[in-house]
Amino acid sequence: MANIKSARKRARQNEVRRKRNASQLSAMRTAIKNVKKAVSAGDKAAAAAVVSRTMGTVDRSAAKGVIHTNTAARAKRHLAHALKSLG
Repeated sequence: MANIKSARKRARQNEVRRKRNASQLSAMRTAIKNVKKAVSAGDKAAAAAVVSRTMGTVDRSAAKGVIHTNTAARAKRHLAHALKSLG
């Protein structure tokens, strides 16, 4: 346990940030799963709408530093490829 006042504050801040980041990461993963469901359903129009929203979620996670920029780019590439596979 931290004994110095600034260390106690830092520990509190880290806990708040950890929870916020976990929430953001969970939302992003859920959005990606929703894309996979939409693609497997086969409806291209609905899948395109879900992919568009999900790419925004992925970009937001990268902008906030929850995931690395290259990780976001890779996830978006996979989403675009999944949408393109519908034909």
